[in-house]
Amino acid sequence: MKVLLLVQKEQRIILDRLYEAVGEHVDCDLRWLSDDEQANLAAYFSTLDVAAYDRIIFFLRFKKEIRQVRFIQTIPNLVILEHDAYQNYIPGKYQGKFSQHYRALPWARVLSSGVSVSRRLREEGVDCVFVPKGYDETRLHNLGKPRDIELAFVGSTGHRVYQGRKHFLDELAQKEPLQVVRTASGEEYLAMLNRIRFFVSCDMGMGEYMIKNFEAMACGCVLLAYDQGEEENRALGLKDMENIVLYHDMASLQQKLQRLRADTALADSIAAAGQQLVNAQYTFTVVGRKIAEALQPPLREHHPPVSIWQRWLSRFRRA
Repeated sequence: MKVLLLVQKEQRIILDRLYEAVGEHVDCDLRWLSDDEQANLAAYFSTLDVAAYDRIIFFLRFKKEIRQVRFIQTIPNLVILEHDAYQNYIPGKYQGKFSQHYRALPWARVLSSGVSVSRRLREEGVDCVFVPKGYDETRLHNLGKPRDIELAFVGSTGHRVYQGRKHFLDELAQKEPLQVVRTASGEEYLAMLNRIRFFVSCDMGMGEYMIKNFEAMACGCVLLAYDQGEEENRALGLKDMENIVLYHDMASLQQKLQRLRADTALADSIAAAGQQLVNAQYTFTVVGRKIAEALQPPLREHHPPVSIWQRWLSRFRRA
């Protein structure tokens, strides 16, 4: 299968290994699009022979896509890889926008990183397949070093989408010795994760687990994660107090944290089981294969929009 994979050039998360993994299973033509190129897809595609590809994958900025629906409707064999479709179901700028976009592209297949999000989109008539997030196993792993930071969160809290996260972390920092830090990608991030004993994940209201969860588990942290629900947990193989620590509110987090402080063997067991789970199922090598597999089934028949001129000509011919 010949695949054209279009991805963002300016992306904070390093996903090179994921793209390589997709290319291990299909004949992949990987292209990195700048912001300007993403904003003018018609110009970019004017240089391409779309008929040469069995699948054309978009892994682009959603806000760029939704401004170019009329052109995107002309693209055959379209697959959209999307890690942010959870925003379709939470209050905010993009609530309902993903559904609207996919209704305009009924022949496109969507690869969504959320189990419940994928189900809800399918219920709306979207050809949607769940493909989980994961982590880059070539960059992130357990170094086996002593951990000198007991409780921490690494990442962003400034974006409006993360307001719930910020409020929770601020409150937790008043009750526990929490460190909230930012690092560069790569070696600095690897070193920081390997210093943390308990990693606090607080993706409130998102309905799915972000990449950071898999990264923390891969580096041997005990992951304390806001519970995204039974449907998500079951599909991902997450088991409370076995390979992850799930909480619903501040009180349950503190209660479980105190238990783990008192029972270091249990904490060690959870960290080891979590690391084993992500090593087996959520490396980019595995996720890349799953993406390639999701491309294989036939897509829905492509029906490009009919122009006003074509509709008029059709009526004239019938007459």
